[in-house]
Amino acid sequence: MSDPVFVIHAHDTARDRVHYDLRLEIDGVLKGWSIPRGPSTNPRVKRLAIPVNDQPLAFAPFEGIIDDPSSEAGTVQVWDIGVYHNLKNIHGQTTMSMAQQLERGEILIHLEGQKLTGGFALIKLQNPKGGGNPWLLVKMRDEFASVRSRAKKDSSAVTGRTVAEIRAASRLSKAQSKP
Repeated sequence: MSDPVFVIHAHDTARDRVHYDLRLEIDGVLKGWSIPRGPSTNPRVKRLAIPVNDQPLAFAPFEGIIDDPSSEAGTVQVWDIGVYHNLKNIHGQTTMSMAQQLERGEILIHLEGQKLTGGFALIKLQNPKGGGNPWLLVKMRDEFASVRSRAKKDSSAVTGRTVAEIRAASRLSKAQSKP
C-alpha cells in the first residue's frame, strides 16, 4: 500500500486574493480545507482552515482555470504536493485511522512535500453559535519548524509556473483553440 497524497493548491478567484486549499487523501478522496492566509511553518501561528468540498484523487495534480460557475471559479496552481503519514501510528500500528481523526476533529500528520515538511495538526474548533465548522492548521514543533510565516516560493511544485503564468497560458490556449 502506498502512502496517501496531500496537495496544497493556490487558488486565485475573482472574489478574493490567492487562498490555499489543503487536500488530504482520506478514504479514496481528497478531503479539503481552505487556508485563507496559507500554511505557516511557525508553530506559534495558527491558520484558519475552512472545510471545502471533497475532490477526486485525480484533481491533485491539476493546474489551470476552473470556469464552472457552480464552483469557485479561478486559477489553480499546485503550490505543494507530496505524501503524508498518519502520526497516530505507533511502531507501525495505527491507533486511529485518518477517517476516525477527521470524525473526532483532530488530525495529526507528517507532510513530506517539496515546500512543506514535518508535523502539522488540524484541529476542529467548537463553534458555540452553531454556524459552520472552522478548523485550525498548526505547525508542530519539530526540526522543520521555522519562524518564517510560510515558504515564500510562489511557483508551482509541479511546473515551476506562478499563478499569473498559469492563467496567461490557459487564456492563450483557449484563444488559440477558437475557430
